[in-house]
Amino acid sequence: MKKIVKYVLLLLILALVYVVYANYPRLDIITGFSAKSVCSCTFEAGRDLKSIEEGDNDIDMVNYANNKINFEEKSVTSTVFGFKLRKAVYKEGVGCVLLPENSTNEKQKFFKPKRKISQINLPYPYGILPQKDTIFSNINYKVLDMAVENAFDCEGEIQKRTRAVVVLYKDQVIAEKYAKGFSRETKLLGWSMTKSITSAVLGVLEKQGKISLNQNKLFKEWENDDRSKITLNNLLQMNSGLEWVEDYNNISDVTKMLFLEPDMTEVQLRKPLIGESNNSWNYSSGTTNLLSGFIRNQFKTNQEYLDFWYAELIDKIGMNSMTIETDLAGNYVGSSYSWATARDWAKFGLLYLHNGNWNGEQLLNESWVKHATTPTNGSNGEYGAHFWLNAGGKYPNVPKDLFSCNGYQGQHVFIIPSKDLVIVRFGLAENPEFDVDTFLNEALSAIK
Repeated sequence: MKKIVKYVLLLLILALVYVVYANYPRLDIITGFSAKSVCSCTFEAGRDLKSIEEGDNDIDMVNYANNKINFEEKSVTSTVFGFKLRKAVYKEGVGCVLLPENSTNEKQKFFKPKRKISQINLPYPYGILPQKDTIFSNINYKVLDMAVENAFDCEGEIQKRTRAVVVLYKDQVIAEKYAKGFSRETKLLGWSMTKSITSAVLGVLEKQGKISLNQNKLFKEWENDDRSKITLNNLLQMNSGLEWVEDYNNISDVTKMLFLEPDMTEVQLRKPLIGESNNSWNYSSGTTNLLSGFIRNQFKTNQEYLDFWYAELIDKIGMNSMTIETDLAGNYVGSSYSWATARDWAKFGLLYLHNGNWNGEQLLNESWVKHATTPTNGSNGEYGAHFWLNAGGKYPNVPKDLFSCNGYQGQHVFIIPSKDLVIVRFGLAENPEFDVDTFLNEALSAIK
């Protein structure tokens, strides 16, 4: 019996050694993801470690990470079987920043945005007061409530993994539901929905006459080669021809950028041109962080850059819960790291539903919104300028004028102009586990 136990233990040890050996090159990324996730969910969203590890970090290999939270220091360290320690630290105003491998002390000074948040005495969505509830005669509320209910798992199920749904019709919340442990005050990570925020910041700059879609010679590093011909429009449409691999299941350009690079604006900047601009559509988080760097170059100081996103867009539309996190170099991670409540994300949808107008103030040119919703060449009608589209009929039972901000694991702000609707959904599952077409079709069927 003792020999059998020894053999079993030996096999377990060998299996453990193999797992570590086989995945050692990935451990930097695994522990980096884990430390960053736990840090942000703890100090931005105010959640407990158990819910984070069982939810956000319940990903193959990431779930092997051991996480330790230092509440006094506001930091998180993560390792896998004691290997590859990574640390993330929380900095007020800019969220959690991931430090390099085996580094436990940040050496540079962190700037934070200066925010002037106005408490406007208007009903939601334009102020801090409760909305004036309106009963719409053309809405079947029982059908709508059932559609929202169907978006969530039944007791004991773990498939759809929806955390929040908010439905706005004619600027009114007509349905809203949250999973256990979440509420209208919970800040949620938008992942790649942040790309649409970055696009909107560029739209504000364009409205102010500081940039133009067709300008080229965007970076001094490109002056002496064909990359100088790449336009701002090419970058916004993910159609620059620059090399990039967006693969979250392996070590790739995007995973190395998010979990290894101290300055995420430089990764795409260094990539060669391997395709023809406007004829090489390729989804790239590196492109969005390059655009964040382009925005930074429009200002004399980092403080002005940090302030602009909030002063001219985010706080102007009352997204006061939002935090956009920075990288180690102080650049907004415009591709991936923004946090806000579901109701505040809905406000962003309303800005685009109303063609860039917010309660009478035109923050974006209408032409900018039209451009964002125009299919880019090569995308089969699925992508515009940092927004996803239904022009190609990806969702067959939904109007083709739908466009949306989309994020990893099924984060969505759906905008349907023909129905005067904004629908927000947050969760941890996407197609096919969460059937977007069915969900949207069921919600739309409630409105005559």
